[in-house]
Amino acid sequence: MKERILIIEDDEQILKILRRSLVYEGYQVDTARDGEIGLNLSRDNRPALVILDWSLPGMGGLEVCRRLRELGKQPVLMLTAKDVTEDQVQGLDAGADDFVVKPFELDELLARIRELLRRSQVQRVPMLTFNDLVLDTSTRRAARKNRTIKLTAKEYDLLEMFMRHPRLVLTREIIFDRVWGYDFGGESNVLDVYIRYLRQKLEAAGETRLIHTVRSVGYVMRETA
Repeated sequence: MKERILIIEDDEQILKILRRSLVYEGYQVDTARDGEIGLNLSRDNRPALVILDWSLPGMGGLEVCRRLRELGKQPVLMLTAKDVTEDQVQGLDAGADDFVVKPFELDELLARIRELLRRSQVQRVPMLTFNDLVLDTSTRRAARKNRTIKLTAKEYDLLEMFMRHPRLVLTREIIFDRVWGYDFGGESNVLDVYIRYLRQKLEAAGETRLIHTVRSVGYVMRETA
């Protein structure tokens, strides 16, 4: 049997479809129709991944996500009805790892699940990879195409955050909070300076850009189009 997945979803039809599809793929599946039951299941039988609906009766999905984070580091994939940056920002603040917008294609959802589980396993074996970039979290060393990249402590923290959230737009506020540990405010250009340093080191041998600017929002690690 594959890993155990917990689904917290109040829509009975969606819940049945997800459970049937995941069982068919070989996963062990637990289900809950509300947040309280889902949290109890997570405490009693720790899942490898949680699929969490944004809009739940009673305790909302964001609060459930925060409480799941207190229980452990299992990936949380949130189902949301709106594909907007503001939702993703709130979800990231609550501890979500990825988002799928309803209505969704099952193939896409299964691919996201496989990727999150793979990333979770990678975190346990402390190597993070994205494209041709490798980050060893045990030695705090980075390499790209076998070229060693020397990083300062803050550059490492910044790069690790991007590599743990690939293809997700990270706002300036979230980056300041996670990397600097407090709300530095939008007036400082320290983040822009560190992004410039990091880009220079990652692209020193003419490699393609991996850290991209999202105007008026923040930054994202993704492949160059």
